[in-house]
Amino acid sequence: MQTADIRTQWEGAAPGWARWEATIATWMEPATVAMLAMADVDVGARVLDLASGAGSQMLRAAQRVGAQGHIVASDIADTMLHHVQENARAAGLTNVTTLAGAAEDLDVAAESFDAVICRLSLMLFSDPAKALLAVWRTLRPGGKVAVVVFTTPAANPFMAKPMQILLRHAGKTPPAPGQPGIFSLGAPGVIERLFADSGFVGVEQRTVALALRMPSAAQALAMMQEAFGAYRAVVSDRPEAVRVAAWAEVAETLKTFETATGFIAPAEVLVAAGVKPA
Repeated sequence: MQTADIRTQWEGAAPGWARWEATIATWMEPATVAMLAMADVDVGARVLDLASGAGSQMLRAAQRVGAQGHIVASDIADTMLHHVQENARAAGLTNVTTLAGAAEDLDVAAESFDAVICRLSLMLFSDPAKALLAVWRTLRPGGKVAVVVFTTPAANPFMAKPMQILLRHAGKTPPAPGQPGIFSLGAPGVIERLFADSGFVGVEQRTVALALRMPSAAQALAMMQEAFGAYRAVVSDRPEAVRVAAWAEVAETLKTFETATGFIAPAEVLVAAGVKPA
């Protein structure tokens, strides 16, 4: 997919992502905390938040680094960055700036950051290896990168089954190994190898189970339709009848996760970190 197409995809998802940001932030909280700790995001640090989205993890990072530190939130979608600026302003933060552009084409000074974080995005980049090389260049020696990615389809049925349904209705094949996709970096050893090939050492990984809890399957469906750009994109170029049928089947599948106390779907992510050699 071309950069312009990717930008269009995420511009389309940006309003929905911002609308559901609080839900996603609560869901990902344990992984976000682990990512910030594993990247050594601490008082006074300069941090790059790659593919920041609407920026809930940016807020956490900005609070940790304090007034002496600085966060640069980077995203391919200008609308996402507008939400970042609004959220930073609402939180009274003055240590956040934004940078528009694709992760693979980072336009920042070499060795200008202490840490780089990236939550739920690296697996969707058109070239994760190129993005990590750009990250490597921007980190000071001894600096750290930490990312969050989904693990496997089996551990994330709420994510995997709807994607299979959408692909089938659209007449498309799942991404081949090594191609951008929700689960492209989640198999054992894959991200470790990617980090090592990009020059990072001391790679550590932590698997985090975090069930998604929502009031109903209908709300989960709305979030997926409005905020999940990779899902929207599968059927966005198909006739309306195809889109309607696909999402109707997804809705039925999501109902299987409803319990007496609401919608509860098991999920699992991998938090991985590496160090640029000093």
